[in-house]
Formats: sequence, C-alpha cells, structure tokens
Amino acid sequence: MPTEPRSVAQDIAQSQPFSSSVQEAMVTLLRTTDEVRWLLSSVVEPRGVTLQQYNVLRILRGAGERGLPTSEIGRRMLERRPGVTRLVDRLQGKGLVGRARDDGDRRRVLCSIRQKGLELLATLDRDLARLDRVVIDGLSAPDVTELTTLLNRLRAAVRQR
Repeated sequence: MPTEPRSVAQDIAQSQPFSSSVQEAMVTLLRTTDEVRWLLSSVVEPRGVTLQQYNVLRILRGAGERGLPTSEIGRRMLERRPGVTRLVDRLQGKGLVGRARDDGDRRRVLCSIRQKGLELLATLDRDLARLDRVVIDGLSAPDVTELTTLLNRLRAAVRQR
C-alpha cells in the first residue's frame, strides 16, 4: 500500500511557506524531475551508459539505418545541453554507434546506431519497463494522461515566453 505523499516543503525541510502556489509547483516539478532522473539512472548507468547517452541511442534507433547528423540529434535531445559530439564520441568508442559521410552531402557526417547499440537498448527497454510499476503504483491511468496533458501545456507556455 503506497504511503501518503509528502509535500515538497517537507522533503526539502523548508520552514517558510512558498511565496506562491506557482513557486511551490515549480519546486515540486524540479524535485520530482530529480528523483525520476535518479531512478532512471539507477537502471541505465549499471549498463555502462549515462541518461544522455541512452537518449542519443534512442534517437538513433528511431532514425533508422540512414542515421542523423549531430545537429539533428541535439535538436531531438530531451535535455538541451551542448556536447552532442562528445556523447557520440563516447558511444562510438563503446562500439554502440558509427559515423559515415553522407552520400548526398560529403560535408555532413551521419551517426547511426550499431547492432551492439540496438542490443543494449533492447535490454534497457526491458529493464525500464519494470519501472512502469512505480508510476502505476503512484498514479492511475487517467492521472498519467492528465499529467502528460498538463506538462505539455506547461512546456507550450514556457516556449511562448
């Protein structure tokens, strides 16, 4: 049976009230993001990749055999961070991705996932699917749908700033 959720103020031992409900929501979102990231990392990192590297592998799997240039990988990343080239370098060093010149434009280099990368993702997919139970234990299916809708609306509002 799930325990009663604690407020973020309790979690961070905040003694003063938040200045607004929006501030409390933002701090709660950031704290929750950190905890979810920690949980995902605990599954991904023992397999030898970081969450950012896992994200690159997922993007390249979705791109198919043709692959993508690093600039497009960067646009598709879940976290906007510089250094996609370094991420790809590390993945290439592990034999998980490859690079090749674009036949249509020899100036471009396309990155693609290798079989070893696909096999790692298949293992990670199974491992991460087990985490669905964590979400299901905390939220109902309609709650998950509503959360996704609310987060999409928040992202859209932030982008319009």
